[in-house]
Amino acid sequence: MYAHFRERLASEKRECFYAVLLDNKHRKIKDVAVSQGSLTASIVHPRDVFAPVVKESAAAVVFVHNHPSGDPTPSQEDIEITRRLRAVGELVGVRVLDHVVVGHGRYVSFVDDGYW
Repeated sequence: MYAHFRERLASEKRECFYAVLLDNKHRKIKDVAVSQGSLTASIVHPRDVFAPVVKESAAAVVFVHNHPSGDPTPSQEDIEITRRLRAVGELVGVRVLDHVVVGHGRYVSFVDDGYW
């Protein structure tokens, strides 16, 4: 996911939150821009995140957002919204496979870096 979003998010001055919708074989259906926030935060509501996921009949999803500061370390808010999104995914039957935070030249994967 990092390679796919690195260029797109590198020059963003505000946080941008995307959902990458996947089919049951984890092939990409499409990327959906869910929200665009400020320099330090993005308002993400589970209803807004899962509306396109359900509409497109995605079986799984990966979330991606950037940190314009360049430091991809997840904030406490990032961790909390990811927990909420995973819970909603379980309720609606959509697997949340990862949440990737993109910084300048590096990234954090919630799965790879042990956030769940």
